Amino acid sequence: MTVSRRKFLPAAAVATVAASTLAAPAIAQSDPVIKWRLTASYPKSLDTLFGAANTIAKTVSDLTDGKFELQPFAAGEIVPGLQVLDAVSNNTVEAGFTYMGYYIGKNPAVIFDASLPFGLTPRQHAAWLNFGGGRALVDELYDGFGVVAITAGNTGGQMFGWFRKELKTPKDLDGIKMRTAGFGGKVMAKLGVIAQQIAGGDIYPSLERGTIDACEWVGPYDDEKLGFNKVAKYYYTPGVMELEATNQLMISKKAWASLPPRYQAALRAAGSVANQEMLASYDAKNAEAIARLVAAGTQLSVLPDEIIKALRVALEQVLDEEAAQNEQFKKILTNWRAFRANQHRWFSIADTRAENAVYRSTPS
Repeated sequence: MTVSRRKFLPAAAVATVAASTLAAPAIAQSDPVIKWRLTASYPKSLDTLFGAANTIAKTVSDLTDGKFELQPFAAGEIVPGLQVLDAVSNNTVEAGFTYMGYYIGKNPAVIFDASLPFGLTPRQHAAWLNFGGGRALVDELYDGFGVVAITAGNTGGQMFGWFRKELKTPKDLDGIKMRTAGFGGKVMAKLGVIAQQIAGGDIYPSLERGTIDACEWVGPYDDEKLGFNKVAKYYYTPGVMELEATNQLMISKKAWASLPPRYQAALRAAGSVANQEMLASYDAKNAEAIARLVAAGTQLSVLPDEIIKALRVALEQVLDEEAAQNEQFKKILTNWRAFRANQHRWFSIADTRAENAVYRSTPS
């Protein structure tokens, strides 16, 4: 008896499916059951930021049939919000979710994988990491901390901040005590700002008591949730100090090395899911929140060009100063500046002009 090609192909396909079905349980049975703690820099009340930790945990569990579980903890439940990197680096916990701008005191070069004033948008940052040589450069930094870092969240463009008084010239910033994280504080200090790094959950009481005069956090959705509009009138745009804020899934190198490749792949995939979800979530929520804030009496204000120019000059001065003191910073800066120049040139030709044209032509 002969079997025609027409009859053979379906039979072969069925055999392949049957074989893969039989093989799958055997592979799954060989995977270890692992439970990790994942500590975050954010309180649970900031559902979009802390929510990324939940997304990571759920995605990893789904991809490993529930055998690899991460239990998220909010800021303060295991360690304070600004000590997540330390907790992962010294193996207090296996993993953490944080923003590297909190740790510039350890090495200012970490800001390149966080958010730099007048820097890159989320798309531009992803291009730099994946196609501009950025990933190899920042991985050298993370090796020094004994961690593996996976991009796992981005807030998108932020606002400049909340102020009790109106800003007209750079002199109006002199002497202001402002909560601002990361590298932005160094830049604003050039204009006389007294920068203070305060965890998200502690900003409102500091602003209410007058311990600080101004603050920035993320954008309308979180800022409304934290109540800044109740104690500060002026809300300034554009957010030139943070065109993005990248968040990282941090994993102890020791813990990472103990994982099967399948689980490592699950963590990388979970980071991608969380990154896309956070950015989309903020884009949707901020658009609605800014309308509510303005309707409730917030004065949406535009930062004067004179202040923007002064901040840009201050940024480049700070970058040069840091590069003169830190060879690793200098190495990354050289690459990043060249990439930024090309990206800003291209986006000014394409996206920026197109978007502005669309917005200007939209009926009011």
